[in-house]
Amino acid sequence: MNILIITLITYQLLLLAIGWWASARTSDNEDFYLGGRKLGAAVAALSASASSSSAWSLLGVSGAAYAWGLPAIWLIPSTLLGFFINWFWVAPRLWQQSRIHNALTLTEFLAGPPGDPARKTIMRLGAGVILFSFSFYVAAQFQAAGHTFASALNIDPVMAIVLGAAIVLIYVMLGGFWAASITDSLQGILMALSALFLPLIALIAVGGPLQLIDSLVTDGSSGVELWTSQESLAAGVGFVIGLAGIGLGYPGQPHVVNRFMAMEDRNAIPTARLIAIAWAVVIYTGMVLLGWCGRVLVTTLGNGEQVLFAMATLLLPAVLAGIMVSAILSAIMSTADSQLLVAASSVSHDLRDGKTATRESLRSARWVVLLIGLAAISLAIFSPQAIFSRVLFAWQALAAAFGPLLIITLWRGRIEPAWRIAAMASGFTLTVILSLLADTPGDIAERYIPILVALLLAWRGTHSPQA
Repeated sequence: MNILIITLITYQLLLLAIGWWASARTSDNEDFYLGGRKLGAAVAALSASASSSSAWSLLGVSGAAYAWGLPAIWLIPSTLLGFFINWFWVAPRLWQQSRIHNALTLTEFLAGPPGDPARKTIMRLGAGVILFSFSFYVAAQFQAAGHTFASALNIDPVMAIVLGAAIVLIYVMLGGFWAASITDSLQGILMALSALFLPLIALIAVGGPLQLIDSLVTDGSSGVELWTSQESLAAGVGFVIGLAGIGLGYPGQPHVVNRFMAMEDRNAIPTARLIAIAWAVVIYTGMVLLGWCGRVLVTTLGNGEQVLFAMATLLLPAVLAGIMVSAILSAIMSTADSQLLVAASSVSHDLRDGKTATRESLRSARWVVLLIGLAAISLAIFSPQAIFSRVLFAWQALAAAFGPLLIITLWRGRIEPAWRIAAMASGFTLTVILSLLADTPGDIAERYIPILVALLLAWRGTHSPQA
């Protein structure tokens, strides 16, 4: 346990050191929000990937595989779909067009240039969506930190949540986008190594692939039910299509696509694309495999979302278990820091129509980081929920509000103001309403209806006589 504590403390000190280093490189809005648009291929790929994946990728996906069994295999192509859409379609177009319009945030890009009739409304509406969604999203990350530290160090979960949140808040407030991007890259590497080696060790412990599959099919299920957990073929297809909707949400994530806006060279996009997709294959395949192995090796685990920690402590010596716990913390921090930055930009930049003076903007941005962090801590402590469900709700709300507008804008050009507002508002509102209703297989209704409605409204806006 002493080795584990030392490993974790060393890792946290490294993150704080990066934040201190990055603070010297942060002097204006473009530095704080986009790193001066100077990200290279590796940093852009790893930071975008790590910030898109969150604690959901390590704890949520492995926990889903532990709970679902073989049906969790559909999470792999579902998430890879999002990486392909973002890196092949969104990245090159957004890189170019965000520079043409000199936009520092996704909301500002969608709102249009100064003088656009919808600019103020879109920026305020977008800021509201971001602040609402990220409060839940960041709370899920801090809640995951509490679970992890409480399990690893046998400390009070509330203290663990506050400790993990404090580290994130300090280095983000110090170094802004540079700190978030460099630490996200480091954390992305650590996450990939963990997702590569621990599942392989677990697979060996199970007895190999054939033994694993045999163990997973002994519950009497067969056919459609075995691979989708649904009793009929129609419901099974709905389950698969519904999970695929997770991938459609990637273009609407402001904390992910801002990495495309921050890249220094468009020619680096193919290299970054290769790194990002390879990273995703390792992470999601590894976590599904780990959950399956945990289902066989640790049959009495009460909370499936703790299977990664349980497997690490079962199969690894203390120092390596400490690294694995750091990997979980990496997943938490790599998303929380990016989301806090986007939330800060929504208040200090978007709500003020991008006109705030540099010194005042940076000061207000740091205050927003702190306030959103405190709100997320409160949600994590006083209103805990399953990480998997809480993240997917926030993910879908952002996806439906921003994704359709971004796709149509990059494809067809500027959308007429009224239709732009309608698309954003309807996508977000429908997601919230459908989240309160009974789930459909794979949550297909919540995944698709808001996005399709917003997509149709945005498309209609490009054909308007006033567009």
